[in-house]
Amino acid sequence: MSERSAAMAHTARDGSTIRLTIPARAEYITLSRLALTGLARVRPLADDTLADLKLALTEACSNSVRHAYPGGDGRVEICFELRDDRLVVEVSDDGAGFELDGADPEPGGELAEGGLGIAIIRSIADELEIGGREGGAGSRLRFVKRL
Repeated sequence: MSERSAAMAHTARDGSTIRLTIPARAEYITLSRLALTGLARVRPLADDTLADLKLALTEACSNSVRHAYPGGDGRVEICFELRDDRLVVEVSDDGAGFELDGADPEPGGELAEGGLGIAIIRSIADELEIGGREGGAGSRLRFVKRL
């Protein structure tokens, strides 16, 4: 995939999974938001729920864009699983990864500079998982919103 392109593939197996791969550049995050808006046409969402999900998605993608590839180009993979009762969103990269020190405080704790994104996602999502990718370098952030 070239730096200027993005790819989207539909997983035909169950008709409910969409995968999007974008260059790890801020200007491409809008594509992930557009994909989410498209999913809202398949399963209508309240305007405020869609706005919250777009914010959470933007924060998750921004983490990968900002932290995964400090010295060069890379890509961010976004997976949307639309189920009858929930939307599962997973954002991953194969970059440097990041530590949660100060970025994911306990309730009432303080955030380190730049750590607000994880707190925003946590406040919007019903479930949140953050960790490394299976079998390799990089980060994986997965959140679930019950519909």
